[in-house]
Amino acid sequence: MGYFAECIDILVPNFERFLDMIHFNRFTLSNGLRVIVHEDHTTPMAVLNVMYDVGARDEDPNKTGFAHLFEHLMFGGSVNIPDYDEPLQMAGGENNAYTTNDFTNYYIQLPAENIETAFWLESDRMLSLAFSEKSLEVQRKVVCEEFKEHYINKPYGDVQSKIRSLAYSTHPYKWMTIGKELSHIENAKLQDVKDFFFKHYRPLNAVVCVAGNVTTAQVQLLAEKWFGDIPAGEKYNRNLPTEPAQTAPHTLEIKAKVPLDALYKAYHIYPRLDPRYYIVDLMSDVLSGGSSARLHQVLVKEKKLFSSIDAYHYGSNDAGLLIIEGKLLKGVKMEDAEKALEEEIEKLRTEKVPERELEKVKNRVESMLAFEDMSLMSRANNLAFYELLGNVDMMNVEFENYARVSVDDIHKEANIVFQPNNTNTLYYYAENN
Repeated sequence: MGYFAECIDILVPNFERFLDMIHFNRFTLSNGLRVIVHEDHTTPMAVLNVMYDVGARDEDPNKTGFAHLFEHLMFGGSVNIPDYDEPLQMAGGENNAYTTNDFTNYYIQLPAENIETAFWLESDRMLSLAFSEKSLEVQRKVVCEEFKEHYINKPYGDVQSKIRSLAYSTHPYKWMTIGKELSHIENAKLQDVKDFFFKHYRPLNAVVCVAGNVTTAQVQLLAEKWFGDIPAGEKYNRNLPTEPAQTAPHTLEIKAKVPLDALYKAYHIYPRLDPRYYIVDLMSDVLSGGSSARLHQVLVKEKKLFSSIDAYHYGSNDAGLLIIEGKLLKGVKMEDAEKALEEEIEKLRTEKVPERELEKVKNRVESMLAFEDMSLMSRANNLAFYELLGNVDMMNVEFENYARVSVDDIHKEANIVFQPNNTNTLYYYAENN
């Protein structure tokens, strides 16, 4: 939760969730497509969310960036619908998509009375996405420009790539969602693109969640009508290499044209379904869950070593990384900033977090989960995500997992996660310093 620092302030101690349990129904079509229905008759809107169980971790190491490329290609039109946006706009809808290292998500929001338009659009591109050299070339240029703008030419844009390659030796998390290198997208062939699509974008590898002013019976009829005849595809069985335990600290120094020196530390943590995930999540919030958290209070406000500092983690399905990143104030030496940061980390290892501090962090997490549930689009996205994880019922018990975490748990995991041999440090120096 540290990644969302400053999003929500703590409202009151023991904040009670003001939303009821998220109710839903679930069924599976004969072609393996899983469908979740969340009825909410307090809104005139509906959301259709399609989540595919494919992300950057599923790519060939020599052909990376394909999952993200498909995020763009999927809006290029299908065989029967050459312009995806025009009919959606006529139906009063909006759409978007995003790609992670673990999955790819597409969603449409529109008036509930027009929900069949969303079924028509999403099913047609799942069935018959239009493949052409022209479409590939157009989207290739878009992605390449995005790569250059955000990861090559932008100050600190290469940080995540550097951290991943420093921390991972084996697992495909070692490259970013946009790809390991620009040439992989520049050299993508149409047949490569088709092969990737028919391997991953199939009903057996997807979850559809429909939320809003709909009925389960209505969604069942529409799902059968529009998705039922799509060939199931072959089940994709993920068999990724396991990252070996890190046995020595890793460091990297780089210089670039950036305004301030920066310090980054990355530590290997646990997979999303590991119970210890929740401990580490709360631990990151103890360090950096808002302006009153430890790192900001001590290193920014009191010692005035950093202009900003944050702790967050990727929230990835497989074993991910907890990252601490900070921009140094002008004139501060890197060794002084690092020493002060290490002192704060050592406190977490040697001194138990006070019960009151942990409760404050838990209250903040509970608040964030409750606010997240207010959005219809967020509910649809989360239901699909938990189904993809393997248990959609997790949607309603997430806070219980956080509530069980004790100060002893935090103390134990701090000594495991923050051990020196699990540390990856990136020293990012401004060239003019």
